[in-house]
Amino acid sequence: MRKVLIIGATSAIAAATARLFARDGDRMFLVGRREERLRATGDDLAVRGAELAGWHVLDVNDLDEQDAALKEAEEALGGFDIVFIAHGTLPDQSLCQSSVDVMIEEFQTNALSTMALLTRVAGMMEQAGKGGQIAVITSVAAERGRQSNYVYGAAKAAVDTFLEGLRQRLHKSGIGVTTIRPGFIDTPMTAEFKKGVLWAQPEDAAKRIHSAISRGADLVYVPSFWRWIMLVIRLIPRRIFKRIEL
Repeated sequence: MRKVLIIGATSAIAAATARLFARDGDRMFLVGRREERLRATGDDLAVRGAELAGWHVLDVNDLDEQDAALKEAEEALGGFDIVFIAHGTLPDQSLCQSSVDVMIEEFQTNALSTMALLTRVAGMMEQAGKGGQIAVITSVAAERGRQSNYVYGAAKAAVDTFLEGLRQRLHKSGIGVTTIRPGFIDTPMTAEFKKGVLWAQPEDAAKRIHSAISRGADLVYVPSFWRWIMLVIRLIPRRIFKRIEL
């Protein structure tokens, strides 16, 4: 039985992944922004076999409250084997372009709040000295800035780079770091997007994420074909790329 902390636990991908941890009989602590959804998610996971240690309502942008949430989770679980960070928003790029305040708010949610959590979690796990695995959802958008979502992409790129350094730092402590780069996933956050063949369901994404965390993978694309799509996009010369509408 593993001790699993999930932050952003009520998101579609996180909830689907949590159901797989529940199937394994793992002990979980849930953190999210909406109390009613946390309760409902916790009840569902308990029915599916999880041992629920508790939950905590948290706005991840309240950096002072992060510490209290993590300490409560650590005490309830008795330490962390797995910490899975899955919160985020999909900003309106046009609003970010026209408002510095909106741009900063979105960067705060999608980058700085995660980096603050990681700084705290890494220190706690290092001090515990028992190893473990940290996993964080970023995005394929991190790999190259595109005019349609470069604020979101820049935030996720910051987290990607942060995770790369954290992975190197924590390796000697026996703590693994998994970077999860989803492509198009059919969730409430993407409800307004037209769906096509490149889109995946949260349940399929969860299977790949659960496997990657369980085996301690460094990096996983979800679905796997996004590795090759992004390779092609990264190889497009800048003089050509800047003329493409993406």
